[in-house]
Amino acid sequence: MAEAPYLSIIIPAYNEESRLAETLDEIAAFLARQDYAAEVLVVENGSRDRTFAIARAYAETHPGFSALHRGQPGKGGAVRAGMLAARGRYRFMCDADRSMSIADLPRFLPPNHSAPIVIGSREAPGAVRYNEPQFRHLGGRGINWMIRVLALPGLQDTQCGYKLFRADAAEDLFSDQTLTGWSFDAEILFLARRRGYAIAEQPIPWNFAAESHVRPIPDALRLFRDLLVIRLNALRGRYGPKKV
Repeated sequence: MAEAPYLSIIIPAYNEESRLAETLDEIAAFLARQDYAAEVLVVENGSRDRTFAIARAYAETHPGFSALHRGQPGKGGAVRAGMLAARGRYRFMCDADRSMSIADLPRFLPPNHSAPIVIGSREAPGAVRYNEPQFRHLGGRGINWMIRVLALPGLQDTQCGYKLFRADAAEDLFSDQTLTGWSFDAEILFLARRRGYAIAEQPIPWNFAAESHVRPIPDALRLFRDLLVIRLNALRGRYGPKKV
């Protein structure tokens, strides 16, 4: 087996035919400038458009890129599949909408951070938001307040789509993930804290994507339900000790 790459980039992709190719071009150009080996895994999850066909065609002509097909919706399930299929020493989840430039990825890696988990934050000191409607910002803060109260006190932004996991942490945490939808971030970080993993917040420049798949009110209600599921899972002993 070939030596494992230094970095894996996991892209969950749902109905992304209009912007996926441009996103992959940007990532390919970025990786060509780096001095380490990397792989890119696009995980398509139940799209109704040509997302998977585009990802597969790109992988056929670009070494180091691959396309995985889940066949059912759920961002959390797609990220889990990518994290567990990846081979990199560090595994970075990355939205397809380019709301953060891939050029900012080195901010998450050593020597800038030594924590096993580094999460992008739109709220930590130094973060900058561009072109975001005020109602979306306020809604996001309300959602994060709910997460802090019910599950993750102290973390300013758990739902940003850019997160880095060291390989051992990724394999330990994602193997016990139970939520496959939008709330999976909260479960993974809740589990990480229970198992003693340090979590660092990295402020980022973030651009609002008008084509976001987030539905503020339905997703907030679903998140509230899922936070209760997380607490119940913890009470029932679903989240055991570290496995690696």
